Amino acid sequence: MRTLDWSSLDKDGRRDALARPARRTDAAVSDAVRQIFDDIRDRGEAALNDWCVKLDRAPPRRLAITPEAVAEARAAVTPEDEAALKTAAENVRRFHEATKPADSDWIETTPGVRSRRVWRPIEAAGLYVPAGTAPLFSTLLMLAIPAAVAGVPVRAAVTPPGPTGQPHPMMILAADLAGLDALWIVGGAQAIAALTFGVGGLPRVDKLFGPGNAYVAEAKKQAAALPGGPGLDMPAGPSELMVIADRQTNPTIAAADLLSQAEHDADAQVILVCDDDRRIEYILEEIDKQLADLPRAAIARASLNEGRIIRVKDTAEAAEVANLYGPEHLSIQTADAEDLVDSITAAGAVFVGTYAAETLGDYAAGPSHVLPTDGAARAFSGVSTGAFMTAMSVQQVSRDGARVLGPVAARLARLEGLEAHARAADLRSAL
Repeated sequence: MRTLDWSSLDKDGRRDALARPARRTDAAVSDAVRQIFDDIRDRGEAALNDWCVKLDRAPPRRLAITPEAVAEARAAVTPEDEAALKTAAENVRRFHEATKPADSDWIETTPGVRSRRVWRPIEAAGLYVPAGTAPLFSTLLMLAIPAAVAGVPVRAAVTPPGPTGQPHPMMILAADLAGLDALWIVGGAQAIAALTFGVGGLPRVDKLFGPGNAYVAEAKKQAAALPGGPGLDMPAGPSELMVIADRQTNPTIAAADLLSQAEHDADAQVILVCDDDRRIEYILEEIDKQLADLPRAAIARASLNEGRIIRVKDTAEAAEVANLYGPEHLSIQTADAEDLVDSITAAGAVFVGTYAAETLGDYAAGPSHVLPTDGAARAFSGVSTGAFMTAMSVQQVSRDGARVLGPVAARLARLEGLEAHARAADLRSAL
């Protein structure tokens, strides 16, 4: 991890200090994804099959979530494993039911003119669940349950086959808990293309959801850029975590949190922001100790090579750095952690204090862990029930309301040079 002194950096230096790994914007990634999209659009199911075999060494398939499949998966895990998954699912459902958007009351802006805002679920959602180097069955809960709470009729969940060619048993149990009738075993940019064009038995979806590697993130971007293409939840690429620390921070905890994100993949990025040199040293020592027996140490080391340590003058400046970076995950482990939250304006999720491990949010606290990356937290929010819904305004106007407001609208329309608009208002005023 490179150490940088924030106060000594100029504008360009500060921009470089907060830059994401170059691979996320690599032209080779864009070109590869474009080739996959063009081929699947032109050749359909045959192309999808070819790309799956080439990249995942297995053809795409639909895995029905039947009682038999669930029983087999249950037999492959411990009761404690299943109980933990059920607790996580219950918490996710409880949080999203409580935060589901509600229709507004009628609002009368002019006598006889009233409007309200109402919410409706989207028709079809494509849910991408990573499972390449790690089976992220937790992500399935974080996507499929909010979509169910929103009332989405079609939830198409796709996930890579993984090293064995079979989904992890917990993935099947998660699908069952989320009420899915099937999992599609297909991953990467080819899965996003299949959901975009409706290929290989997969539905053509209205919106794409879920995190992924650089190829998946680029595929979602290219899908949304197509004429009539699906919407997307947010830029959700490789994981990232920023930890704000001070001299009160527990170095063992801070190091563990940084490593928890670094082990995701080599493109994950971790940043430590601290105002105390000794505490930085202690945290680095702890990182080295904990790396020694970490099963995914090689991945974590590759990620740490892209990591940063930013020395700031105080926690107020640390908050400024966080807002410029817009982290997917922000862990505040300072003495003034609760107060510092008020200064944060751009983060996917904020974890406050020593006990609020980002891992709890990843698995079981309730809010979805599918969050904006690459600085998108400055404009996007994490997945919520509302992300699976659209809002529309409904307007009702009485005769008296039309007579009062019609002349106003007609005058403004004529000032804009839109005579037909004005006449449509005039007609109501004269009824």
